[in-house]
Amino acid sequence: MKRLAFLLPLLATLSAFAANDSTAVDTAANRKQMEAVQAGLSWKTGKISLPGGKAEVNLPAGYRYLDPSDAETVIEKLWGNPDGKNTLGMVFGPGQEPLTKGGWGAILSYDDDGHIDDEDAAKTDFDDLLKDMKKSSEESNEERAKEGYEKVHLIGWAEAPRYDAATHKIYWAKNIKFEGNEENTLNYYVRVLGREGVLEINAVSDMNALSQVKEGMNALNAATVFTTGNGYADFNKSTDKMSKLGVAALVAGGAAVAVKAGLFKGLFVLLLAAKKFLVVGFLGLLAAGKAWWSNRKKKAEDERFGRS
Repeated sequence: MKRLAFLLPLLATLSAFAANDSTAVDTAANRKQMEAVQAGLSWKTGKISLPGGKAEVNLPAGYRYLDPSDAETVIEKLWGNPDGKNTLGMVFGPGQEPLTKGGWGAILSYDDDGHIDDEDAAKTDFDDLLKDMKKSSEESNEERAKEGYEKVHLIGWAEAPRYDAATHKIYWAKNIKFEGNEENTLNYYVRVLGREGVLEINAVSDMNALSQVKEGMNALNAATVFTTGNGYADFNKSTDKMSKLGVAALVAGGAAVAVKAGLFKGLFVLLLAAKKFLVVGFLGLLAAGKAWWSNRKKKAEDERFGRS
């Protein structure tokens, strides 16, 4: 089977799966070198003003932040992914580090596609939405098989979407099965709606880490706010851009066309074409398989440490 040769730019870079897989570190020497890279990271605590000044995180006790430069180091050098740029940084919970076995980290990013009208949040039946998403994922597997990729199954909600109208935040999680992998993959999402865009917090781990990830993401959810003038209520319809998306579209995957326009069929075919990432992290594609990760990590480490 072919392995995925591309990774989605944000969520896919979250791979605690890749970092924690016992096959990801080939030798004790490699592990030592990677630990040296990890030891060189500059951690920050307390109140963090995120790049761009639109949002901030008041980190709870034990939580630590890495700026975009260190986040790029983690994503590319420690987790072996090709693109760790364009983030607002990363957050790790108490006792968590990039190489922690069974751990997780969250990537923060910002989508400035415009102000999202949340009117559809109260009207959306997320169980019905899930049925459409599952149907589309199964239909797409026919195309994936033709292209030589392993099948991916959206099993269901690991946590059903919940929208807080008072804080304009929504969070949810998906249970995903990659054929050939023994354990299911957890994708956990938090979206904070703002004046001109959406603050995104994304985490990937194994399903058995759900309770741990949920606790950590809930803490980050509560600790993350937009700065003065950038909140949801600061929207000015005469000057600010409106997004074409609604809350349901965020849950479906953040496609560039509103869900109400019927964007389900063919969604994964577009991903396979890899010409435009219409959906960021729709199924957490980087949990593509242990053999692929082992080879990818070895090649990245050889290049990084000058081995031929």
